[in-house]
Amino acid sequence: MTDTSGAAHPIGRRTVLIATGATAATLAVGAAAPEAPTADKASAGHSATVAAAAVCTLTKEMTEGPYYLDGALVRADITESKPGVPLKLALTVVDDDTCAPLSGALVEIWHCDALGEYSGFVGNNGHSEPDDGSFLRGGVLTNSSGVANLTTIYPGWYRGRCIHIHLKVHTGVTLTSDGSFTGGRELHTGQLFFNETITTAVAKISPYSTNTVTRTTLAQDSIYDDGGAASGLLTLTALGSTAASGYTGTLTVGVETS
Repeated sequence: MTDTSGAAHPIGRRTVLIATGATAATLAVGAAAPEAPTADKASAGHSATVAAAAVCTLTKEMTEGPYYLDGALVRADITESKPGVPLKLALTVVDDDTCAPLSGALVEIWHCDALGEYSGFVGNNGHSEPDDGSFLRGGVLTNSSGVANLTTIYPGWYRGRCIHIHLKVHTGVTLTSDGSFTGGRELHTGQLFFNETITTAVAKISPYSTNTVTRTTLAQDSIYDDGGAASGLLTLTALGSTAASGYTGTLTVGVETS
């Protein structure tokens, strides 16, 4: 099962803004380190100044796909000890009208493991492993600078899709006693993509190298449209001298709030 079936049926007509290149890096300065899943108390004036520097580009939403599960945990680290190359995401959410950072929004992500398996659906990519339905799924609230910091691993791949991460942005959620969330309004559904050169290097590292499924590249993918950052392509920065050391991935996503 792949999530290419949703390609002909976009989630909605809402548009999102994504700041490109240096803008994404600027808005995420100092935000790469993991943090608790709550907003911080950074200066509102500083947030407005940073937001004013944004140059935004309109883009469409992307398909949710078949692997979404309700009840994701609100947590900064979603790895659950899954092996793989470290990935630290710093995703900045801004208002589409003003480019001002959106604080208190829940940024939720989910993706497959190094062998191309999604929690809750293990076996669809031909592997047998424990499946508790929660690994590599979760989200955090954006801080007052609009930044959501998440720790995970570089995704693997499965038949028919390039390497990607799914993304939702919610506002007005209520945190629950079991560590999840309820209610709120879903503002955006999209996907995050990865530089093909870096992916090629990561694919040579175990356990990615044991995945025998033919890998679909960015150019071959049915969802990614070669639009760069405007289509969800992350800016990746190495955490060390080798691919195994991992990467920080940054992107600024703007959503319609009205």
